[in-house]
Amino acid sequence: MKLFIYANRFVVLTSFLIVTLLSCKDEENPTTVASVEVSTTTLGKVLTGEGGKTLYFFAPDVAGDATCSGTCRDNWPIFYQENLTLGKSLKASDFATITRADGAKQTTFKGWPLYYFKNDAKAGDVAGENVGNVWMVAKPNYTVQLASRQLVGNDGKSYTFDTKEGTGNSIFLTDSTGRTLYAFANDKKNVNKYTKADFSNDGTWPIFQAATLGEVPSALKKTDFATITVFGKTQLTYKGWPLYYFGSDNAQRGSTKGVSVPRPGVWPVVNATSVEAPNL
Repeated sequence: MKLFIYANRFVVLTSFLIVTLLSCKDEENPTTVASVEVSTTTLGKVLTGEGGKTLYFFAPDVAGDATCSGTCRDNWPIFYQENLTLGKSLKASDFATITRADGAKQTTFKGWPLYYFKNDAKAGDVAGENVGNVWMVAKPNYTVQLASRQLVGNDGKSYTFDTKEGTGNSIFLTDSTGRTLYAFANDKKNVNKYTKADFSNDGTWPIFQAATLGEVPSALKKTDFATITVFGKTQLTYKGWPLYYFGSDNAQRGSTKGVSVPRPGVWPVVNATSVEAPNL
């Protein structure tokens, strides 16, 4: 009888110790909350930070430098996490940290510094989209984005969007990593008149290849984009204009050297105000 009682006490004590140890383990390793998640909003899937608040990109930051400061920073608080934890669909290689001109650190996604918008009151709000035509919700799968920057040609001169010499930021299309996209003035609607069949000149003006069209900023119409086949490769078009990179931009974010080659107007940048490409 005593042996039975001792055995029961041993079982109860052992069970108590196991529960206690598990409880301690849970307290030492609470459920991890991701610093950045992908959340669904009225604008589709966007990156979100603390409390599910929407994160944004700023078009003038195309070169990867955080240019929102002063009162701009008051309205658009910067996002920074020293030790990022990410939602399942996100890759750590897409994120980095920069040191701003004011000394603060900021988290970037594919080279774009991340911000909140002070007027977003709760999770899922996207009130900052297209503010000033230069703010975009931070979507993880943009195919093209908008940049706002002084156009500087290969000749070192400053240009405006209408291909004249002058100063002031111009809004233009880039790929998702900030590389400038150009049109060729001699092309026709959905017809590439530049690229040779052997692609021997593709190094100078590489075609922008995109097998499928992902997201675009809401300032642009998705229906303005299409694809064409160029000697077996798929090239993205905008308003009928086949899109290209400029080789001498050297894949540098925000570089616009092509606007002066061989003279202004031959290889312009494009945006929502660009005219439709002419028919053949």
